[in-house]
Amino acid sequence: MTHSHSDAFANREGQWAQLAEERLSLFRHDEEIERGLAFGLPGSPTLVDRTIPTFSRGELPHFAGERGSFLNAPYLEDVNDVEDAEVAVFGAPLDSGATYRPGARFGPQGIRRSTNLFGTYCYELGVDLREQLNLVDIGDVFTIPGNLEKSFDQISQAISHVYARGVLPVVLGGDHSIGYPTIRGIAPHVDGNIGIIHFDRHVDTQETDLDERMHTTPWFHATNIGNAPATNLVQVGIGGWQSPRAGVKVGRERGTTVITVGDVERVGIEKVAEVALETAWKGAKAVYLSFDIDVIDAGFVPGTGWPEPGGLLPREALNLVRAVAAPGLAGIEVVECAPPYDWAEQTALLSSRVVLDALAVMVREGRIGRKAARKNRHAWGPRP
Repeated sequence: MTHSHSDAFANREGQWAQLAEERLSLFRHDEEIERGLAFGLPGSPTLVDRTIPTFSRGELPHFAGERGSFLNAPYLEDVNDVEDAEVAVFGAPLDSGATYRPGARFGPQGIRRSTNLFGTYCYELGVDLREQLNLVDIGDVFTIPGNLEKSFDQISQAISHVYARGVLPVVLGGDHSIGYPTIRGIAPHVDGNIGIIHFDRHVDTQETDLDERMHTTPWFHATNIGNAPATNLVQVGIGGWQSPRAGVKVGRERGTTVITVGDVERVGIEKVAEVALETAWKGAKAVYLSFDIDVIDAGFVPGTGWPEPGGLLPREALNLVRAVAAPGLAGIEVVECAPPYDWAEQTALLSSRVVLDALAVMVREGRIGRKAARKNRHAWGPRP
């Protein structure tokens, strides 16, 4: 058998490349791992690979694409310094819990990119976040593709780290399965009950879906936590043809409060906000906002994992967010933004507005906006 010159070249190059790799240094690779663990915290105890940090630092993972800061706010590389901030934004790039369309893993990246269109000043609210709020972006949680439970552990550890240091967490999802680990991470640090205000077209209260804890199940498991009772869970915007009866049964048995889009039309935004706040805050020490972007009519938010026609109008949704944020929130998450389906970034833009409007109202009402940065770093907010 004869061999062509190209075969001989390929064999020579392949062998050479194997030998060449052996001579390459791993110094910077090892340095990056050490820096990632130092600045991003060691990963949750359930991870076998102990080189993986809690917050992504360095090259990996490629799972969720590019990075950048929310609203071009200061990026805080060392999360050990997060207590110097008042609000910390971070991503939870996970869509392993999606039962229909994946893509929400790119939600944090898409939401951050959409904020390039916004300034830091809101005319109607009279707030300038750059001048008034010590806000930082601390990057993304290092989630584990294909393993929900390990990803949950990472998310719980991440939000616990932020909340325990007196910093308001803002989580950019990710599919809605993250609602369980976020509440699980906050609960141990609240001396009393946690209320949950949940905007969604779907109840998300069944125990399992496809035999796992998916994006349709977070509130079954969150309200199993001792100080997050179902009676303090209020769900706004529920309706349509995608709420499984198994979840409805759980909500009925546990005493959750459900408000439909029809209820919003009948009684108005002010009354709905009043009921939501009364329910969530009853006997509670803190209230958490979980906003599924698919609560807004699918015509306005095409880029989501399970679109449902007939939802809230954007103006209704944002006015409700402003109303429920006014007394103050223990944390905010915006979930189910899936950029691969998002024509003209409409869904990402509305997702970022939910966060911006909630923060701005809390600044206006004096709930946040008083904590100045003390460390010598690039910072927003009041001067020391």
